[in-house]
Amino acid sequence: MLVNLSIQNYALIDDVSVSFSNGFTTITGETGAGKSILLGGLSMVLGKRADLSSLKNTTQKCVIEAEFDVSKYQLQSFFEDNDLDYDDKTILRREILPSGKSRAFVNDSPVTLDVMRTLGDQLVDVHSQHQTMRLTENDFQMKVLDALADNSENLSAYTRELEQLRTASKELQKLEDFQTEADKEHDYNSFLLEELEAAKLKEGMQEELEAEYEQLSNVEQIMEQLSAGHQLLNDEQLGIVGRLTDLKRAFQGLTDFGADYKSLSHRIQSVLIETDDIASELEQLKDKVEANPERLEVVNGQLQQLYDLQKKHHTDSVSELIAIREELAQKVNAVANIESKIKAKKEEVSAITKKVDAWAQKISDGRKVVIPKLNERLQANLTSLGMPSATFNIKVNPSKSFKTNGKDDLVFLFSANKGSNYGELKKVASGGELSRIMLTIKSILAEYENLPTMMFDEIDTGVSGEISNRMGEIMQQMSSTMQVFSITHLPQVASKGNYQFKVYKEEGAEGTSTHIKQLSTDERVRELAEMLGGKSLSESALAHAKELLQ
Repeated sequence: MLVNLSIQNYALIDDVSVSFSNGFTTITGETGAGKSILLGGLSMVLGKRADLSSLKNTTQKCVIEAEFDVSKYQLQSFFEDNDLDYDDKTILRREILPSGKSRAFVNDSPVTLDVMRTLGDQLVDVHSQHQTMRLTENDFQMKVLDALADNSENLSAYTRELEQLRTASKELQKLEDFQTEADKEHDYNSFLLEELEAAKLKEGMQEELEAEYEQLSNVEQIMEQLSAGHQLLNDEQLGIVGRLTDLKRAFQGLTDFGADYKSLSHRIQSVLIETDDIASELEQLKDKVEANPERLEVVNGQLQQLYDLQKKHHTDSVSELIAIREELAQKVNAVANIESKIKAKKEEVSAITKKVDAWAQKISDGRKVVIPKLNERLQANLTSLGMPSATFNIKVNPSKSFKTNGKDDLVFLFSANKGSNYGELKKVASGGELSRIMLTIKSILAEYENLPTMMFDEIDTGVSGEISNRMGEIMQQMSSTMQVFSITHLPQVASKGNYQFKVYKEEGAEGTSTHIKQLSTDERVRELAEMLGGKSLSESALAHAKELLQ
């Protein structure tokens, strides 16, 4: 509930601080005294946007602070989610600087305007003429039915399942979109993959083939060089192997004459062994080398295939071709497996849809059960508010699609006069009728929901006499379970308040300023008498005022 409201340098207000209690509080004052300014200041601290025109003195900042007792609202999770310090006594503060910059704070922690607005909506319900039009909106009408049907748990379960359904449906759509796109490229990708797989690609193959190609292309030159080398090593008279053998024999006889000769003999022996190995290998290579035009053609074909694939895929290595082959294999396999994935996801979507449908049906059944009860309550209350012939035609029909609050279409029709045709509220109900309907609905909701502080801004406009007296009684009844404010011009309503505040203007040397004060019992009598009969207080007006208070 709202505990204290402090406003500095706002519109016609210099500095006002006022404390409030639980129950029913009425706020009165002459037209133009500044009741709307007070409400505007409260709206600022609840998250309404502001500008420099809000400042009374444009050289100083405007500060609006509201203290709330939030102990009954279960808001701990909201504070935790927004990284705010929770306190049963929570303070919302709004500052508008001369520069035009606006700052918002919750318990001295800076917050965005959206956070302040979200919190404010859970603390105060400001019921203005504009808010009355919410009555004509389908979502609000459905909220009334759900409150009476105690559908909160069903709606929570439905919302959870609906979110899962939306997630699964999006995933299914992605799979189907992927399939559509993949199908367009599948045949071409399969062809490319077959080409790459036919090439039997492996690391290093290009280097091996190119080396073999060089050998096969130069067989004659290789054979000539090998033969020449073999002759140089093995010629009977001048061959290197024979000459080294002779050298070895010559030095064998010197090994006993010293270490130097012995070492040199060993080196000659090593050279002879290595040279003899080279001669043997030359002979083996010479025997292996032969012209093979068929193999040359095969190698040439394989290399040309590699070069064509590299050109086609804009690469210059077998490693890159292998990577492309793997990527194409994944794409082709993905298309091959997509059908099974889509089938599984469709089954998942179907299963969740059944759950959502089941919860939607429970919600719908609850709504249908309470429609007669709501009709009865509305017509009974409206009869006491001067609308004895008011009737409603409320129907819940199944919808083809899931909505945020179920799977129903709501028909909420109204007739103000006996024999009149039913029509949509916004088309057939006057502003005064809408206000009385809204007050009735709010009073019903107050019995079923933990509503925030209710602020009625001249909801009694256009009514008088016994009807206004009944409206005051309804707000008084609501205040037994919640804090209720009513800004009113009607003495019948004002007198029903547990507390009454007066908003008034004073003119001073520095201009006009708005003030607010709580009225004592005697002051309430005078205020009510003035509301009844004007400034010239008559005995009858005073007596009537006292009677209203009693």
